[in-house]
Amino acid sequence: MANQKDEKIERLGSVSGPVGGEVSAPAAIVPEGGGAPSNGRRPKWLVLVVVALLTVVVVAGLVGWRVVENRRHGAALDSCSRAVKALKGKTGSDRLAQYREAAGITSDQVKDAKTVVAMARSVKDAEGIKEPTVRCNATMSIGDLNATADQAGKIDGKYAAVARTAKAVTASRDAKALDDAKAALDGKKGEASKLLADSDGKVADNATRDGLQQAINQADQVKGDGAKAYRDAAAALQAAIDHVNASVQAKSQADQQTAAQAAQAAQQQAQRQGATQRRQASSNSGRKGSTQSRQPAYRPSGNRGGGFAPAPSTPQNGDVSDSAVNDWLHHFNPSPCKKGEACGIG
Repeated sequence: MANQKDEKIERLGSVSGPVGGEVSAPAAIVPEGGGAPSNGRRPKWLVLVVVALLTVVVVAGLVGWRVVENRRHGAALDSCSRAVKALKGKTGSDRLAQYREAAGITSDQVKDAKTVVAMARSVKDAEGIKEPTVRCNATMSIGDLNATADQAGKIDGKYAAVARTAKAVTASRDAKALDDAKAALDGKKGEASKLLADSDGKVADNATRDGLQQAINQADQVKGDGAKAYRDAAAALQAAIDHVNASVQAKSQADQQTAAQAAQAAQQQAQRQGATQRRQASSNSGRKGSTQSRQPAYRPSGNRGGGFAPAPSTPQNGDVSDSAVNDWLHHFNPSPCKKGEACGIG
């Protein structure tokens, strides 16, 4: 076995060892196609190819990075724009006007005073009710866009609280207004019903009472959660009440005028009757005096027993009739004087 190994070593040495002490040269590279060996030198076209490939790689990297950055910038701009848009939805001119109106509501105008306190707190946290000046611009960097989006989001949250509290305080105000309107309408219906009963037969135009009854019927049918309907019904009742009151006053004035005219007519009648009585009394007094002046102060003796004829009696009213006077005179002088004869007594 040892002899065989020695023989193999000797054969390998004879094959691989240099001949005559020459230095072995590297193996030549023979290109395909039978060309001459390159002796370790690379062709120029290969260098150009490598440079071109490297340039393409670099340019592709730059382009890829730019594309990625553009996408990141676009996403940041889109996020910022959406945040600002959401904020504008809560801070538009109409919404700000609503917030200001709600902020002006006082505790005596609402059903729950806590809503007013919460509204004031949210407005203070938002640093007042004003339009934000947050803006997004395409020229802004990604960092600035992200920062602006965060700022818009924070302000949006504050105005979201303002919107909630404004809604609550407004609802509380409307609830109190509804309760007040219902109470006012109930009171007005009671007033109208009493007036309708009290004005029976006391109005100049009964159509006003019919209108009042119709207004009461319509007020009984009012429903809903809107205070305006109840206020309108109360206003209609008040108008009907005013018409009835005016009609009552008109009839009262007419009755007073009629009574005054009747009293004046009665007074004038009494005055006319008094004047007539005075004239009659004056006339009777004149005739009584004339009759008394014609009566004799004595009774001469006559042919009838030498006595005096009794004078006619005077009635209680003082009026003596002419026939009584003539009878008395005839008794006193039974023989009337004739023309051409002397008239005497006895």
